[in-house]
Amino acid sequence: MHLLIPFAFCSAEGCASALPSLKLPHLEKLLTRLTPEPLDTGDEFSLSPPHERALARTLGLPVKDGLIPWAALQARPTHPTDGAWGFITPCFWQVGTNHIAMSGQTLPDFPAQESQTLLAAMRTYFEEDGIALHFEQPSLWLAQGEMFRDLATASLDRVVGRNLEHWMPRSASAANLRRLQNEMQMLLYTHPVNEARAARGVLPVNSFWLSGTGALPTAPFTSAMAPAPVPVSTLRDAALHEDWAAWVQAWHALDATSCAALLAALDQGESCQLTLCGERNAQTFKSQPQPYLKRFMNLFSTQPASNLLEKL
Repeated sequence: MHLLIPFAFCSAEGCASALPSLKLPHLEKLLTRLTPEPLDTGDEFSLSPPHERALARTLGLPVKDGLIPWAALQARPTHPTDGAWGFITPCFWQVGTNHIAMSGQTLPDFPAQESQTLLAAMRTYFEEDGIALHFEQPSLWLAQGEMFRDLATASLDRVVGRNLEHWMPRSASAANLRRLQNEMQMLLYTHPVNEARAARGVLPVNSFWLSGTGALPTAPFTSAMAPAPVPVSTLRDAALHEDWAAWVQAWHALDATSCAALLAALDQGESCQLTLCGERNAQTFKSQPQPYLKRFMNLFSTQPASNLLEKL
């Protein structure tokens, strides 16, 4: 059993202030009994956050910043054609005086029919740049095109609710993407779907975000020989909205459920892994045989989980 926890800590000042409120007895017991692997280090400005890097490694995917081919992996079962892929996320950009920010919430009341109507309206523009759009779900489309093979893009988890200036692709190969975004903003501004959304009092769709770009390895692709991780998303929304009281509550619920289940599996002699991911770093802990004396001493060496979390 492999438990992978994104947003276990965040670099925001409010998160550090919330750490003393955490009471995580099951996590703390796990940390005394599991053996730490080397820290996967990075910074909060990497395009691919630590939890995506960790998950990619367990799946045997290439780990190159901004080019972990998540879209190609998702497309493989239904679109077996080789090539480069990306995710297109229809979204709302809040345009301010000095910055542009991604909405911090998923588009409300965005049914499949509206999403498919917008995709149909945008398809011709994308095709002119050699990009084929495929509907996947209302807030996530698949896009296939050679443009995406070497175009590094920021994960959606890096941009939700944040100023987009730092995260916009700026390479020469991104010029067509920027033009497409400008064209789509003009197209969407007066589109009937947005007029209908305005009448309902919900946010319009005024742009899109590209992420998950890249291509699967040319060699036969096989997952790494490791337990399939169980990513836990319950901390994500509170962290992205910087609601630290809700983040603490979510951590407490996670400790009482998923962490307790992992501890029970460890007690049953199962092979267990735990990966804790912040916005900069990630660390994996694995079960290994321990001498009885070491296990006994660990009972008296429990440290607050916050001591480790703040290093992430």
